[in-house]
Amino acid sequence: MMNKPSHVALYVDNLKRAQAFYGAIFAWEFPSYGPGDFSQITTNSADGGELLGALQSRVYAPIPDKVIGAECTIEVDNLKQTRKNIIAHGGTIVMEKAAVPYVGWLIKFLDTEGNLLCVMERDANAR
Repeated sequence: MMNKPSHVALYVDNLKRAQAFYGAIFAWEFPSYGPGDFSQITTNSADGGELLGALQSRVYAPIPDKVIGAECTIEVDNLKQTRKNIIAHGGTIVMEKAAVPYVGWLIKFLDTEGNLLCVMERDANAR
């Protein structure tokens, strides 16, 4: 099903501290993915390790303000059309189309209330 939240990113100041906190509270696990200041969030491996999102350093924020809260990614069928719709309805693109390798294409934007969101079109060939 498209147009539903599919990923959450939590910006952190201290990756190890955040991993300890969320691991203790929710029994999440944090496989390494990419740079050392970024990790995936998965459910406990006893549950099959479902991918929930990412813990990532604030250096990856596409806006100058400190992002507080979660950055939600919404999966869409047509990224190009969704980008047009965001702009047409008062949103602001803050990160143009970028590849998440082997996952898909991502755009980050601010909604009309200043909330940071992402939209992604899945594409296993994205590089």
